[in-house]
Amino acid sequence: MFLSDDLLSAIHSRANAVDQANVFPDEDLRDLKEAGYLKAFVPQEFGGAGLSVEEICNEQTRLAQAAPATALSINMHQIIVGLGRHLVANGVDSGRQILEGAVNGDVFAFGISEPGNDLVLFGSITEARPDGEGGYCFHGQKIFTSLSPVWTKLMTFGRDDSGEDGPHSVFALLNREGGGFTIADDWDTLGMRGTQSNSTKLEGAHAPKEQVLQRVTPGPSYEPVVFGIFAYFEAFLAATYLGIGNRAIEVASDKVKTRKSVLNQDVYANDPDIRWRLASAALRMNSATAEVTLIARDLDEGRDRGELWYPQLSAAKNAAAEASLYAVDQAIRSSGGSSYSNSNELSRLYRDVLAGLFQPSDQESLHGSWAKVVLGPVTEK
Repeated sequence: MFLSDDLLSAIHSRANAVDQANVFPDEDLRDLKEAGYLKAFVPQEFGGAGLSVEEICNEQTRLAQAAPATALSINMHQIIVGLGRHLVANGVDSGRQILEGAVNGDVFAFGISEPGNDLVLFGSITEARPDGEGGYCFHGQKIFTSLSPVWTKLMTFGRDDSGEDGPHSVFALLNREGGGFTIADDWDTLGMRGTQSNSTKLEGAHAPKEQVLQRVTPGPSYEPVVFGIFAYFEAFLAATYLGIGNRAIEVASDKVKTRKSVLNQDVYANDPDIRWRLASAALRMNSATAEVTLIARDLDEGRDRGELWYPQLSAAKNAAAEASLYAVDQAIRSSGGSSYSNSNELSRLYRDVLAGLFQPSDQESLHGSWAKVVLGPVTEK
């Protein structure tokens, strides 16, 4: 394991205070930096620890068991590092700056989602205006930009309509010190409060030519920048949500071993209904973990899933998010009324796990993708 148990214990001890104060976990970030975790996914030849996709997934699950919001924040940085790896592996040299930046202390954030845009990664409503020298200025609104108080570089994209060959999506890195953006103080949410995923208004933020990662045709594709973002986003998000479900079962298991039934004069851990509830939660988590692990291994090995890559990546994320939601629900039902208290960890886990309902790919997108796999496209009458 890369992250020590002592480090995770310290992070866990701060999670409730971070949630209650609705602040970014600065101490967690400091400790994770000192542990080398922000460069753990960087290949050894670039100066990182060279962890595999499967190993990062395992660490993200463990980190989420300690503090879900911290894990979800750092998750976004690891996605961009994964993108850098994928670009370089596919001959796109612009990805080198991501790997070199992570080794040199950069914190990468993820600026993709936009209000009301259900195309998400496959088409932007932000304008990417050419600067005439190969770079771009970005104008638009990004939401759910985790790590907003601390990122040094923001990976974002916009739509370039200037070419004669049709619109293109432009993916680029923005420097924090370059300005041209405003970060709103609008992250007052039900859960995952420590991510501080404030909205970011791009007001001409400039990416010079060397920080443009790729310019590609909008839509789903296997262009390295598109597939790289999608693949690591879904895999690492899935692994992070697994940690919430695992932790909920741990908390409930400890509780029912001491919670006693007056009626039966025995602890609830011996009640067959409670045993069934927690066993069913563990079974769902076991299946989701297997699905995520297989996805991670196939990414590591570069296996070709063909046209099933996108729907199967989405399925793994949804399996993890839904299994964890179910596990938290069963844990709360098993633990009794005390879990309804705001001070109870299960209450926080319940609020945090709900964020998985909204992050791509959502249930509607997932079922649409699989309906196309099973039935083909919708036919005209």
